[in-house]
Amino acid sequence: MLDEHRDEVHRFLVAAAGPNDADDCFQETFIAALRAYPRLRPDSNLRAWVMAIATRKAIDHGRRRSRGPIPVAEVPDRPAPAAEPDGDPRLWRAVRELPPLQRAAVVHRYVLDLPYREVALALGCSEEAARANAYEGRKKLRAIMGGTT
Repeated sequence: MLDEHRDEVHRFLVAAAGPNDADDCFQETFIAALRAYPRLRPDSNLRAWVMAIATRKAIDHGRRRSRGPIPVAEVPDRPAPAAEPDGDPRLWRAVRELPPLQRAAVVHRYVLDLPYREVALALGCSEEAARANAYEGRKKLRAIMGGTT
């Protein structure tokens, strides 16, 4: 049953955590989901449940990455280009600069086109807080992009 949502979860994680970290977050999400699945109530919304796990994994991954240096054997002459999701690479970089809850709200609402009720479930907050995070995220994106979003 979880396989039905794998593509959507991966799309979310590419947008929220970046193309380089999405696979790690994806694996962490499904490992956590499989461990918790036996305790899931039969009437639960499986899609919202697994998206909530993915959201938390993306936020946790971002926090872990921001806490420590990235070790490398030697500094390259120039960085290798990272594969970006479809669309404007500058916009995706701006999305990843948003605070974690705003980034997750923006991706859930505007990339995955989830209603605010499901965004709230994924973020573990009220619908009003989900709306506020999406609004503040959009506002910051407009400022970063110079009013073009």
